Amino acid sequence: MNYIDIQNIYQASNLPDEQQIQRWVDAALQDYSSDTEIVIRIVDEQESAELNQQYRHKSGPTNILSFPVEIPEGIELDLLGDLVICAPVLEREALEQQKVLADHWAHIIIHGVLHLLGYDHIEDDDAELMESKEITILNTLTIANPYEQDNNA
Repeated sequence: MNYIDIQNIYQASNLPDEQQIQRWVDAALQDYSSDTEIVIRIVDEQESAELNQQYRHKSGPTNILSFPVEIPEGIELDLLGDLVICAPVLEREALEQQKVLADHWAHIIIHGVLHLLGYDHIEDDDAELMESKEITILNTLTIANPYEQDNNA
């Protein structure tokens, strides 16, 4: 079983509920064999910008930050890591990209979970692999390919 701990620092009426988030996390972890725990912190732009500056040395808020846990050898811990999601950035991106907000939330959460599993998009080949995985997972949730919309813009 995958356990999520949601820390909701940002208050808004259009945030996904815990069941939606759990469904998206479970979909992203469908091929992952062990039970795990993920902390999901939903924040405002100020906290996102501070963390983005501190950990990535980039200014301004970002849609999601992924913090995989590094467990020392010999320690058994089910924690996969933390995701910090900036709700106002997701809202703005969904509007700008003309995407359904819930679908964009699903995509970003799945994207973050894949980062926790070791996927990245620094190199083109890795980006293609990660995007393909995201598209496949989103398809199981009947959510359209988010990259097709980007290409049509």
